[in-house]
Amino acid sequence: MAAHDHALVLFSGGQDSSVCLAWALERYARVETVGFDYGQRHAVEMTARQVVRRALGERFPTWAARLGGDHVLDMRGFGAIAETAMTAERAFEVTARGLPSTFVPGRNLVFLAYAAALADRRGAGVLVGGMCETDFSGYPDCRRVAIEAQGKALNLGMGQDFRIETPLMALTKAETWALAKRLGGEALVELVLEESHTCYRGERGARHVWGYGCGDCPACGLRAHGWAAWTDQGRPALVP
Repeated sequence: MAAHDHALVLFSGGQDSSVCLAWALERYARVETVGFDYGQRHAVEMTARQVVRRALGERFPTWAARLGGDHVLDMRGFGAIAETAMTAERAFEVTARGLPSTFVPGRNLVFLAYAAALADRRGAGVLVGGMCETDFSGYPDCRRVAIEAQGKALNLGMGQDFRIETPLMALTKAETWALAKRLGGEALVELVLEESHTCYRGERGARHVWGYGCGDCPACGLRAHGWAAWTDQGRPALVP
């Protein structure tokens, strides 16, 4: 069986996955990362993820010793099937199904399947993802029940004993900022603020108090709201 002190983090370079990477580095002896190129409009995140990884290694020596390799998987075929506002020039709106137009059907489930196949070969027994059902964009595959079901299917289908960890599942975006502060202090908060990328439009020109982005896409809205809620509360410590 794969080692449960060896984690593979699904790492996009956004706020959530950056905090998840720090969370994993705090807990596991060896941590690797995997990114997915699915033709996303905000492809700038593929650059941001490398910047965040490098900065984590440079600014946190203890974590640097645990940070292993990075892997990027080509999933453009899957992205082309999806045909959503995440992969094509479409408006950000709610569709007739009541779902955001940015919803890529089954994206997290496919990500986990690809990550599990990689983890099997790398000997990693833990998959770490930034899925959250508290502050999220209405995606069905962000829910705990969906992730747990996929975990069972992967273990049955691969003869493995993977653990899927979702440390942000029950947190608000404000609590995610607080978790970053608890894990790495102001240095980590500043790193996530300046270097991570969340904006669906891929905008890096405008610098807001909560980081870079267009300021009006759903991802920017969630990030901005979370930052405001955290700072308005005086940056409270996250209760374990």
